[in-house]
Amino acid sequence: MSLLDTIVADLTAAMKAKEADKLSTLRMVKANMMNRKIEKGGELGDDEILKALQSLVKQRRDSIEQYEKAGRSDLAAKEASEIAVIQVYLPQGATAVEIEAAVAAAVAETGASSMKDMGTVMKAAMSHLAGKSADGKMVSDAVKAKLS
Repeated sequence: MSLLDTIVADLTAAMKAKEADKLSTLRMVKANMMNRKIEKGGELGDDEILKALQSLVKQRRDSIEQYEKAGRSDLAAKEASEIAVIQVYLPQGATAVEIEAAVAAAVAETGASSMKDMGTVMKAAMSHLAGKSADGKMVSDAVKAKLS
């Protein structure tokens, strides 16, 4: 069963169980997948679906940050609940220790010594974290700390 089939099955289950929040989020996810499918002009693979889900989570995190700055904790909580629903379909996230290890390996591998090398270190670190759901902001912060 593909990841999209799992999402659609869970959407149906949420509809039957009358779980409004989960249903709303899964409908949004399914609509996003259908839009991406149309843009691509063909079926989406599981890796493309994972990238789309990670993008949706990133959008929600950015929204939470903006809502909290504006003092709208009710909207921030809604976005956080959407993240919780979406993350069920993502692989286990990379821990801070794994990110630190990947950044250290990337710095050693690239021979980086200053902030000018941040782009190459980021690319190498993200390739070390392939297969794990790694937050780019956390990786970026770790690279900045290591290079400064």
